[in-house]
Amino acid sequence: MTTPNELRLLPWSGLGDKPCYLSTDDPDGYMSRLADSIEAIQLGTASELLEEASEALGNEDSSHDEMRCLVGELTGALRDVHRVATSRGHLRTTSDPRGSAY
Repeated sequence: MTTPNELRLLPWSGLGDKPCYLSTDDPDGYMSRLADSIEAIQLGTASELLEEASEALGNEDSSHDEMRCLVGELTGALRDVHRVATSRGHLRTTSDPRGSAY
């Protein structure tokens, strides 16, 4: 049986915004590759939103509604990036033969 330390936090939520985990010993399996792909998309989206935010901050003509929408999108992207970082940090800790991540 897989212990909680061996579970991978997936880059999406389940019902009620609860975390989803993957239990596998195969980092090249279908679900692992799907999670890797979704993480890459989420990180790319966050990068694009950062550029958009920088432009909006430099544009005095940005409306309150546009900024409010951008903040909402940035909040979602930050949530995704935080989940990816948490998952990768946890994976690094569990795969480090010394038992800790630097």
